[in-house]
Amino acid sequence: MTLAQTFLPDGWTPAADSLAGRVVLVTGAYGGLGAAVARAASRAGATVVITGKRKRQLEQLYDAMVAEQLAEPVIHPLDMEAATPNDYRALAEGLERDFGRLDGIVHAAVSFNGLIPIAMHKPDDWLRALHINVSAPFALTQACMPLLTRAPDSSVVFVLDDPSLVRKAHWGAYGVSKAALERFAEILHQETESSPLRVHTLLPAPMRTALRREAYFGEDTTKQPSPDATAEAAVYLLGPQAVASRGALLDLRKA
Repeated sequence: MTLAQTFLPDGWTPAADSLAGRVVLVTGAYGGLGAAVARAASRAGATVVITGKRKRQLEQLYDAMVAEQLAEPVIHPLDMEAATPNDYRALAEGLERDFGRLDGIVHAAVSFNGLIPIAMHKPDDWLRALHINVSAPFALTQACMPLLTRAPDSSVVFVLDDPSLVRKAHWGAYGVSKAALERFAEILHQETESSPLRVHTLLPAPMRTALRREAYFGEDTTKQPSPDATAEAAVYLLGPQAVASRGALLDLRKA
């Protein structure tokens, strides 16, 4: 890992208005981390646009957030496996039409098909993981960059995984994709560091998600914390307090 490392300030918690007036897009929004980010950003005052492949699950998240008395999120179904450049362009145009701005993206969507040796890795699964985990974030970010760079302060947050683990045997396309995503974030930072657009990477500690259950099938995943702390860290990166951390990796793992 070549990114500079940074940490969340001790005792930091998001204020109710820390993202007030901002529009934030969350991919993979009905997943464990994505849903937590959508809720945390809404609590911090943002207008949240939730995307994902399955409209029904987006609607369930919408209903749950409304039942929790959070601001109504905006649903925009998006299949990141099948989306074309025109689909990403249409999303960006819709955001400009409906809100006139975009202040942040959290790339929480992920493809993981379990631990498997390279010799047994299905080519279609390999290509799908590289596409959803790397190519789709590139395409979406690129389509939204005109909006992001027009904002006075904006950020894109990429979620990584522990390189000491995912570089090992059997992590396959997922491990390769996370390394590629890190390099993409590093290059994008260098190209945008003089603009209002901040690039951030986020490295969660172990948390209770479907991906964790699939990767560590012998572990009692219920003993892991919920994704809420990671979601609050994403809110930190979305707000102006993280300006000094642009281009760096926010490491949430315990020392």
